[in-house]
Amino acid sequence: MSDFEAIADRVQIEALRGEHFDAPMLGDYDRFASLFTEDAVWRLPFANVELVGRKNIRVGIERLQRAWEFWVQNSHSGTIQIDGDTATGRDYVFEIGRQRDGRSVVMYGLFHDRYQRTPDGWKFTERVLEPRYLDTTPLTGAPPQGSWDDH
Repeated sequence: MSDFEAIADRVQIEALRGEHFDAPMLGDYDRFASLFTEDAVWRLPFANVELVGRKNIRVGIERLQRAWEFWVQNSHSGTIQIDGDTATGRDYVFEIGRQRDGRSVVMYGLFHDRYQRTPDGWKFTERVLEPRYLDTTPLTGAPPQGSWDDH
């Protein structure tokens, strides 16, 4: 593999990871599901969530997102190790939000990833979230009123 191909693979995987945060923030659950292979697994072990297969990931992410009054995630690039048409990596995450039942979450953690090169580009075959810090103290703030579309 040339240096150019290795750089291109890394850029594509970084873009995949970025889409993973962008799609659910915008409520685009079809796009979110498209980031995974048909038989992929998405796990949040600390919350007893395991979604297997693209269809279940699509249904599951929408169900999970509906539980939030507001929610924001940010990622910080971790590692990527490419081995031909597969790769592994880590992606660091900060999350803050409040669920509709009043529960609050501030979490720092990391995703442990497995990727597969497909005809449609790199996809997740597995993504597992491991919290490293979790604070459930009630949040005192709230999202701003009004719509950004009004600006």
